[in-house]
Amino acid sequence: MIKSSNPALGKKMFDSYDTALPLEGRMTINGTINKTVILLVLLMIPAYWMWNMFSQSGAEAVTPWLYGGLFGGLIFAFITIFKKTWAPFTAPIYALLEGLVIGGISAIFEAQFPGIVFQAVALTFGTLFSLLVAYRSGLIKVTQKFRLGVVAATGAIFLVYFVSLIIGFFGVNVPFIYSGGTFGILFSLFVVVIAALNLVLDFDFIEKGAEHGAPKFMEWYGAFGLIITLVWLYIEFLRLLSKIRQ
Repeated sequence: MIKSSNPALGKKMFDSYDTALPLEGRMTINGTINKTVILLVLLMIPAYWMWNMFSQSGAEAVTPWLYGGLFGGLIFAFITIFKKTWAPFTAPIYALLEGLVIGGISAIFEAQFPGIVFQAVALTFGTLFSLLVAYRSGLIKVTQKFRLGVVAATGAIFLVYFVSLIIGFFGVNVPFIYSGGTFGILFSLFVVVIAALNLVLDFDFIEKGAEHGAPKFMEWYGAFGLIITLVWLYIEFLRLLSKIRQ
């Protein structure tokens, strides 16, 4: 059974696909890696543009673009999830929109805590490559219990975020989510660990997709799911580092 807590990489993803596809029409690991690199480059272009805009014009100039990227990215994420065959077109658009979000958030954090963006980027990609090595070497094995644990923890985290967002409209804040202190740091550290473990599930999903002979467009879909997790992990590293600085 193939399962991931990443909403883009879900259960029974490959059950309906024809495993007798010709080799050139099948998903491969190398092809997915190439698509991931393309999406990262597309993400970095608007992120760099937003960074420069913030430096020149301040937060007021980037805020509309940030929210536009946030809601636009959410729309294209759902389109990609429900229309997987569109992934070669919607995943790049999602990456561009998400770049607006990453660029704006990064510039805001960097203005408050100089040097934090470099640290967060280094930690994100360091975690990515470390877990990839651990997964490929067999040090981390994706068992059913591992999947269920990560899925349950991820669901709990997003439930807490959702509830905090709702009660925030009524002027109520959950201190350990946004503020520093021991509990705030421990919460962010927990979230970072769970986000990182989602990368392992993404690796497993991509590997199983290649083994099952999924269609070629699933390379874009697998890359899209990996980008979702990387963006989440990067933002959580920013949040954790900012609490430590506080």
